[in-house]
Amino acid sequence: MNYLHRALIILMLVISCSEGDSQPNNIPSKLVLNVTIVGSDATNPNGDGSGVVQVSASAENAVRYAFRFENGDLQESPSGSIEHAFTKVGTHSYTITAWAYSEAGDFVNETLSVEVFKSDEGFATLVFSDEFEYEGSPDSEKWHHQVIPPNNGGWYNNELQHYTDRADNSFVSDGTLKIVALKEQYTTNSSTKSYTSARLNSKFVFTYGRIEFRAKLPIEKGTWPAFWTLGANINETGNYFGDQYGSVGWPACGEIDIMEQNGWNKNSVIAHFHWGDMNTGEYMNSGGTTSISDASSAFHIYSMEWNSSSIKIYVDNEMIYELPNSSNKPYNNLHYVLMNLAIGGTLGGDVPENFTQDILEIDYVRVYQ
Repeated sequence: MNYLHRALIILMLVISCSEGDSQPNNIPSKLVLNVTIVGSDATNPNGDGSGVVQVSASAENAVRYAFRFENGDLQESPSGSIEHAFTKVGTHSYTITAWAYSEAGDFVNETLSVEVFKSDEGFATLVFSDEFEYEGSPDSEKWHHQVIPPNNGGWYNNELQHYTDRADNSFVSDGTLKIVALKEQYTTNSSTKSYTSARLNSKFVFTYGRIEFRAKLPIEKGTWPAFWTLGANINETGNYFGDQYGSVGWPACGEIDIMEQNGWNKNSVIAHFHWGDMNTGEYMNSGGTTSISDASSAFHIYSMEWNSSSIKIYVDNEMIYELPNSSNKPYNNLHYVLMNLAIGGTLGGDVPENFTQDILEIDYVRVYQ
């Protein structure tokens, strides 16, 4: 959650001496440390694609300041302001320490951690995001609940759930979006299923860029979480765009599975591509898996970097699969983002009898171009 780019989000720590403190009044107090992440491409002041931060500190009774970035050298700053460029590619957590000194040399100091993203692809501008820093329903300006079953009263791949727009199945609280799969009888469009969940489509389309999804995955067997994109020309029943961008269907529209997980192995995740060859119409698919032992107990970053020559899928900034892009693949057209939690079906598998509910928890979604 505490992450930023050009949006100039501010992180602040305030250190203050409590009343009755026996220390002399000339010792600096109330140290305020502000960190602003500026950018991450060749347009930044360094011109080298670095993740640049601007840091300022202020404290009562302070006459000078110093800063240390990670384990680097101490850097003096009489004004309390400094700029620094982190050069490691990807999203990484860095420590920044600030000191405030009095004329006598007394000081206070504090350390904070920030997450900074730098891409070697030149993606710099945050063009779409949801940090889920609000309460209630997912932001209707950004997300569309896809709830109409498109396959004769059900969903494809033999999934066992209906998707709803109810707060029971998707809501935002405490800084994250929760997509909740429940065991319950639910009827819609004269079709009854034994489970409910939610499927969200972005109301934003894009071609090329970097997309990130930080999430904690469900743990129960039978659950099938996914973070993915579809070509906006799919015209699938109930999607947000209809035939606004065309009507080629699946797989001709192209599908990019940035992250999905099957229902029987919760210690790995899958990156996969499905498409129809644009010259022959032949169905094609390709992908890979990677081990991740704590996907259900810890948040991880699932991301994609996409351009006209390749599509790379990452977990925690480690590339797990790369697909060469070309003119015969439908990956040079507009796509939109989907997030859902399915039950059973092709990748969900068998659902235990004692299943009651599980949660896909999402910290943020971000798209850079």
